[in-house]
This record gives sequence, structure tokens and C-alpha cells, in this order.
Amino acid sequence: MTSTFTVVTPSSHAAERLFDLSLSIDEHLGSMADSGEQAIDGVTSGQINLGETVTWRARHFGIWFTMTSQITEHDRPRRFVDEQITGPFRSFRHVHDFSSEVHGSAGAGLATAGGTAQRASTMTDTITVTSPLFGRLAERLILVPYLRRLIRQRNRHLLAVLDAEATAQRQKK
Repeated sequence: MTSTFTVVTPSSHAAERLFDLSLSIDEHLGSMADSGEQAIDGVTSGQINLGETVTWRARHFGIWFTMTSQITEHDRPRRFVDEQITGPFRSFRHVHDFSSEVHGSAGAGLATAGGTAQRASTMTDTITVTSPLFGRLAERLILVPYLRRLIRQRNRHLLAVLDAEATAQRQKK
């Protein structure tokens, strides 16, 4: 059976920076340290780009899995898609959408006499997965919640990295 779910993550950071960090193999590995995840083939560090692949090896549910993903769409800073080429799923498609908003009285994060505007963004992850092992009920009760937790964990890690960068920039001033 096929399941689709969405995780929406608001951010106070620019969509461009969040987009770029989301393509970082190193930050993905940092966010998945608990599963012992490794990039073992293809692009194994730095930023992955359109048409490139990465092969991951990680432990989930106590079992080691290997999965090769490819970036099949790339429209900076709005959207990219990664899809499983080989791996444990019948299919796995992860759409990463980014949108920008400006809040306050000025555009592009500029301070003005009347106040300060801040750039904010929203990262929306939409995952469509088909499991060869689970039936529909188990997919919805076990697999989807597990994957949703992993995506939220990854997103918290990315935001923490951006928060640390922003703090370091403020301290330099």
C-alpha cells in the first residue's frame, strides 16, 4: 500500500539557507546519528545536486538497511525532490518545498525607522512511501509515524544549525 504524509516546519531563517542546508549530506548524517547512518557511495559529503545519488546505510528497527536516493528535481530555493533508486521500499519519494514570508514593516529583513522586518520561511516535507513488507494498517501505525519522527528530528537539527550560525553572526557584531 502507498501512504503519503506531510510535515510542516516553520523557520525564522531565509528559505535559501534552509534549502541549501537541506541538501547537505554532512547535516543529514548529523541529524541521523542515532541510527548510525552513513553515506557509503555516490555523494558522501558536502552538498548533493540534481541528478546525483547517495547511498545510505542505517539501522532502523534493529535492522541494517541500504538505500540509494537520487535528486530528481531541483529548483533553488523553492523545491527539490529525492527518490529511492534502490532500497527497502517499493517506492519512496520525498518532496522538499520551501516558501518565504516577510513579517514586519520592511522587506528583506531590513531595519527601518518604523520597525524591523524579519524574513521567515516554511519547509514542507511530503513523503510518499510504498512498503513491500507492511500491510496498510501496519504501514499507517508503525512505518509512517516512524518516518514522520525521523523527518521532524532532521528538521530540528537543521534549525539548530541555523540558530547557532545566527547566534555566531550576532556575536561577531
